[in-house]
Amino acid sequence: MAAAILRHLAGRRAYVESAGVRAGEHDPFVDTVMEEIGIDVRRHRPRTIADLDDTSFDLIVTLSPEAHHQALELTRTMAVDVEYWPTFDPSMMIETGNREQVLQAYRQVRELLFRKIKTRFRMEGGPTV
Repeated sequence: MAAAILRHLAGRRAYVESAGVRAGEHDPFVDTVMEEIGIDVRRHRPRTIADLDDTSFDLIVTLSPEAHHQALELTRTMAVDVEYWPTFDPSMMIETGNREQVLQAYRQVRELLFRKIKTRFRMEGGPTV
């Protein structure tokens, strides 16, 4: 979600990639909550940092402790800033909540990421829910 949000707000002003610790599966709940605000992520396929073609970034933002540790290891000898934004994994709600509760957890993460991105990168705009 974070990469799609930044791409939406920054357009071509920033080079943005998305990668995780594990490639994982495509998440239809992400599709749903992002489509609610006019961002289409249906073609996104999760991938790992090792899958990236280019690792020459100015900034890496991590959302989980495991990803943060991996990013710090990757950049030990690189001049790259790494920031950790602790973020709840809403997919954990899938086993415990009903559909609306799960979607609400995803929406909360989406809104948190919007606020953090707008603040960090001094950007305007945002969701139109």
